This record gives sequence, C-alpha cells and structure tokens, in this order.
Amino acid sequence: MKKKEELSFWQIWNMAFGFLGIQFGWGLQMGNMSAIYEFLGASPDQIPLLWLAAPMTGLIVQPIIGYLSDRTWHPVLGRRKPYFLIGAIFASITLVLMPYSSAVWMAAGMLWILDASINISMEPTRAFIADILPEKQLSRGYTMQSFFIGIGAVLAALMPWFLLNVVGMEKISSDGSIPDYVKVSFLVGGISFLAAMLYTIFTTKEYPPEFYDDNKQEESLGYLEGLKVAFNNMPKSFIQLAPVQFFTWLGLFLMWFYLTITICEHVFGATDPNSELYADGLAWANICFGYYSVVTFLFALVMPSIANRIGNIKLHFMCLVLGGLGLLSIGFIHNQYTLLLAMTGVGIAWASIVSIPYALIARDIPAKQMGIFMGLFNMFIVLPEIIAALGFGWVMSTLLNNNKLHAVMLGGVLILIAAFLTLRLQSKESN
Repeated sequence: MKKKEELSFWQIWNMAFGFLGIQFGWGLQMGNMSAIYEFLGASPDQIPLLWLAAPMTGLIVQPIIGYLSDRTWHPVLGRRKPYFLIGAIFASITLVLMPYSSAVWMAAGMLWILDASINISMEPTRAFIADILPEKQLSRGYTMQSFFIGIGAVLAALMPWFLLNVVGMEKISSDGSIPDYVKVSFLVGGISFLAAMLYTIFTTKEYPPEFYDDNKQEESLGYLEGLKVAFNNMPKSFIQLAPVQFFTWLGLFLMWFYLTITICEHVFGATDPNSELYADGLAWANICFGYYSVVTFLFALVMPSIANRIGNIKLHFMCLVLGGLGLLSIGFIHNQYTLLLAMTGVGIAWASIVSIPYALIARDIPAKQMGIFMGLFNMFIVLPEIIAALGFGWVMSTLLNNNKLHAVMLGGVLILIAAFLTLRLQSKESN
C-alpha cells in the first residue's frame, strides 16, 4: 500500500462533519424514545425489549455494510460514501415520521428502520477515518469525530427546550398524542442528518482501490467466509477490549433506557406523561444530554494532548471512572441543576468511549478489510445491548421493582467495572 498523506485540520474536519448529523439523529432517539413509548402506554419493564432494534440492527447490518463497503467503488461517490448517502436518506425520512406513531408497535417498527438506516451511514464512517488518515493522525481523526458527536448531541438535546421556551410551543397536546414540539424536533433532526452527510460526501475524497495492496484471496471470499476469516484472525487488541466494551455498553444502554424518564420522575416528580411537569422534565433531561455532549466535544479538544502524556489506556480508565461515578451520583440528586455535575462525568466518559477504543484497534486492522473488521468490533457493543434488551425487563420487574433510578445507578456500576478492566489492556503505544 502507498503512503497516506497527512491531512490538514480542515480536511479532517470535513471528513468527520457527517457525524454531526448522525449524532443529531441518535441524540433525538436516545433522549426521547423512552418518553415516546411512555406517551404510547408502555410500562417500564417493556422498554428494554422495545429498544431491541438498536443492537439487533447493529449486529446484522454493521458487518454486512463493512464487508460491502470494503468491496465497493463508485466512480463518483467512492468507497464508503455511497453508504453514507443511502443511510442518510432513509434515516432522515424515518426521523420525520417517527413521532407520528399512533401505537407502541408502530414506534418500535419505525425504530427498527431508523436504527438500520443510521447503521448504514455510521459503520463506514469508522472505517472512513482509518482508510484515509495515516497512523499518526488516527487519534486526531477519531477525536474529531468525538467533537462532532458532541455538537450533534447538543443540538438534538436543545431542540425540545428551545421549542418550548423560546418558540413557545404547547407542552401537551389536546388529544393526548405525542406533542408538537417532539414532532418538530424530529423534523429538524431529519433535515440536519441529511445535510451533514451531504457536506462530508461533497468535501472529502477517498483513495481509489489501486491505492491498496492487491489481495485477490480476500476479494474472492464471500461475506460469511470473509467474516469467519476476520473472526479467526481477530487482533489481540479486539480480544483485550472485549470485556471493557461489554460492561461499558451494557451500562450505557441502561442509561439510555431510563435516564430521561428517571429525571422526569425522580427529580421533577412527574409520573403522568401527559402533564406539563413531565414536559418540563423531558425538556430538562434533553438539556442534560446536551450538557454532557458539550462536555464531550470540549474534552475532545484536550484529549490528544492528555493521551500523549499518559497514554490512551490510562486516559480511558480515568474517563470511565468519572462516567460511572456520574451515573451513580444521580441517586443522591434531587435538584435539576446539580444533575449537570453528574453529567460532566458522563460527558468525559463518552468522549473517550467513542474514540479511544477505535484508535487502539485501527493500527491492527488490514487496510483492505477495515470495514468488516470495524463491523466485527462493533459486535462487542451490540451483544451486551441485546442481552440488556432481552433480559433487563425481567430484572426490572423482578429484582428492581420497576425502579428506573436503580437501573440508571446499576449502569454506573457496570461502567466502573469496565474502567478497572481497562487496566488489563496492553498496547503498542508508547506511554
């Protein structure tokens, strides 16, 4: 393979900009889907199973898209960008339609389509960075993605608050359906998703197929055989990170299940989704998501210098500890503004979660198989999520008595476990 050119700050900016749109869509989903399910009559122990779409589509779609994008070359769009475009179009349409769901089953079905579409766009973006950047700029590239993840999440989080408090939209609907401020938030999210992905598509060039070493054996393998070969040749860094990823994402999924409705109930004292107090709680919960995303992109600016001094592994440990303690502390917080202190830890952890593991594995992956290996690595994310979606409903109803706050705190414990497992990692980096 030929030597990759180092890119300027603005070239890396353009590459990562599409993640702003992706995270706008994710942010609306994470901040509002559990509330949408409650609007439509779902009980707390049903919510994990209703979230099953996210991990299942990731498990199925990501390796397939990774495999296909490794072997794609479009004369105009390139290697990964055709998938950016296809996923963005379908995700944007689904975002616009989601809040018009009239029943739980309809919202769950829309979520399956939305998650599949987001995964089609998102999976190749991880490989996209590794395709184009030289090894010395990989951390900078994934950190820039973290930066735009933070901005996108902030915009998604502020939309409900802005529409309620600045635009002055009604907090509840007259017929008890999903309020208009939620519908407009998803409309803006859909437009932003497509616009951001188009920006990256039109401002970034990819290396043509001949840039990479020719390997006819890899190209002749079918999907299942190629996945088997990738699994059998899994780098040591994958195996070492597997338990860290497992507990990290199990804890995150519990946070996404229940944090929004925990804030509505535990901090605002609202149990009726069709009340103004619940609307206030939902808006503030989105503010909390937005605040920790502000922390994410601000911390992403200083992460490279910290990593250069103490190494990625130690940095990841410290970030996960702060995130776990942040979620645990929510059990002792009854003031909405004090919640922001807890979210500071979560934001620092999130900046590390979405960047450092990918930087650790990228140097161990064959260049021509970057997509399928990234898809394989993401299985360590979706498998714990599937376990949570299938099994946590029983935990909620049987062991936690449907206590949403305790579920969020358990998520903090799981992230702390992941932090201490990080100390077992070994890396080629010089600390």
